[in-house]
Amino acid sequence: MTAALSPTQIQLLEAELKNRQQQLDGQVADHQQGRSRVEHAREVLEQDGDDGPQRDADREVDLARSDREMAELGRVSQALQRIHHADYGLCRDCGEHIPFERLMLEPWAQRCVACASQAEGQYQPRLKL
Repeated sequence: MTAALSPTQIQLLEAELKNRQQQLDGQVADHQQGRSRVEHAREVLEQDGDDGPQRDADREVDLARSDREMAELGRVSQALQRIHHADYGLCRDCGEHIPFERLMLEPWAQRCVACASQAEGQYQPRLKL
């Protein structure tokens, strides 16, 4: 059984989350060049060019990057909201304390390693043939 987080550990994790939030805010701002997500997506989709297939692939990569940044920003924001609640640092599946070392690597983690591995192992996407 892992111990509960100390106030010092919570402060470190909160600082890490705020730092990551700032990084992501900067990345999103640079990537979207001050436009909203919808405006950025519209502009990317409307780009013309003679190299259609390459532009399609570039657009897909650009939109996937934007989606990934926004998803991580959401996880970070949610963790900042939870960090001072009693359930922060507890695995949402088994209820055990998530080790501090894991939270330092991924402070928004909501599962211990065992439960995260099990959840990922259960997910088996269907392949379209």
